[in-house]
Amino acid sequence: MTGKTAPPATDPAPAAPKKEPAPTPKEEPAPAPAAEEPPAPEHPPAAGQPTAPADKPAPVPTAETTPAPGEGPPAPPAEPQAPAPEPKPEKPKAEPPSSPLSLAVEEVSENSITLTWRAPEQTGQSGLDGYVVEICKDGSTDWTAANKEPFLSTRYTIQDLSSGDKIHVRVKAVSASGASVPATLEQPVLIREILQLPRIRMPRHLRQTYVRRVGDAVNMMIPFQGKPQPEVIWTKGDQPLDTSRINIRNTEKDTIFYIREAQRSDSGKYELTVRINGAEDKATLDIRVIEPPGPPRNLKLVDVWGFNVALEWTPPVDNGNSEIKGYMVQKSDKKSGKWFTALERCTRTSCTISDLIIGNTYSFRVFAENACGLSEKAAVTSGVAHIEKTKTAYQPEKIPQRDMMEPPKFTQPLTDRTTTRGYSTHLFCCVRGFPQPKIIWMKNQMEIREDPKYIAMIEQGVCSLEIRKPSPFDGGIYTCKAVNPLGEASVDCKLDVKVPQ
Repeated sequence: MTGKTAPPATDPAPAAPKKEPAPTPKEEPAPAPAAEEPPAPEHPPAAGQPTAPADKPAPVPTAETTPAPGEGPPAPPAEPQAPAPEPKPEKPKAEPPSSPLSLAVEEVSENSITLTWRAPEQTGQSGLDGYVVEICKDGSTDWTAANKEPFLSTRYTIQDLSSGDKIHVRVKAVSASGASVPATLEQPVLIREILQLPRIRMPRHLRQTYVRRVGDAVNMMIPFQGKPQPEVIWTKGDQPLDTSRINIRNTEKDTIFYIREAQRSDSGKYELTVRINGAEDKATLDIRVIEPPGPPRNLKLVDVWGFNVALEWTPPVDNGNSEIKGYMVQKSDKKSGKWFTALERCTRTSCTISDLIIGNTYSFRVFAENACGLSEKAAVTSGVAHIEKTKTAYQPEKIPQRDMMEPPKFTQPLTDRTTTRGYSTHLFCCVRGFPQPKIIWMKNQMEIREDPKYIAMIEQGVCSLEIRKPSPFDGGIYTCKAVNPLGEASVDCKLDVKVPQ
């Protein structure tokens, strides 16, 4: 039946525009009226069959529009079941990895290029299978793969290239989801001998100011690197060097700077440039040629007093192209005529010279000193300093008289003692007074006179009485009495002599 209805589908096509030529294309896509119409038949009309306008009553069913028998009743319950198939989620399409990072040329030779890069940030759900390196000659659009199969290394060397060609290079990350956006070098790579960027390797001692004396030779060798052979350029103050005084000799790996006899005019900053095809490296060399400074100026005697002389002067006009470190001051007396150093490395422009000899006449001179040494000439004082003798009379110091007279006084009294028969014992006390008092020893108020059993002594105010091998009879009260013209004093003690049982 479908084969029979197919031919009429093409016949009504010219008749439809005669009834309503304009509304049919405009109202056909309207979705709102279509929802209010009766449910459409499950089988769509044949191809090419015109649809009825939405604002007019449905036409009388014909053989082309009549639904199949038995399909009308289940149409109403089909309306709530229509959205059921919509929530079925579709499987998300796997995304390819992101582009490789930091693509760079590591090395170039006459027939190869070595590339390096970093892994992409995103490798996708399926993981990374590897990388593909593609090349294209400059001026062409045909990209060819340099490697047959993907590899996981982030370094690759492209071999068998023609010397002198310019090659564009790009790298893709490949996974099961596809290939990434390629990472491409911005500029084509020229296939030639290994290119080593120029670099000056300045020696450590030349990184500071290079100091030489006037007349010394200046001989410096500065190494550098770079391939192919770099161009070496020396300048001073943006001007080429004076080849009549300065000799430059260049080799493949270094440059030699030579001056036979340096002069102060050779001081300054020299600039060395090493250049290869626009790429260059620069270094600055500071040379200072020095000589002894000139003499100080305006040396004068400021003052002379006692054994001292004060001097003042001003710095020299010429410092010898080096900072003045100090001054050396010398003196000379009229009698000997010899110069002696009185002060070294004086950092000020004034000083005081002391400890001069009375009665002598002195002259003074001052040298300036820098890193090269002392000045050849010195500034000499125009006048002399005479150290005069001062008349002084000796006046002895007046010491007030003090009355030292004092009556006797015991500072340490006698103490009671106990001893054993047959063992010598001593009694001690201390006394002071002026004039020195006379000491009298007594036993039981009886003065002890010349008795060999007793030995009395006094030294530095300490009084002692020795009782030799005492017996019980020697026990009793002992008294020490001190007497001088101003008075007297006494102290007592008790002595017990025990008999061993």
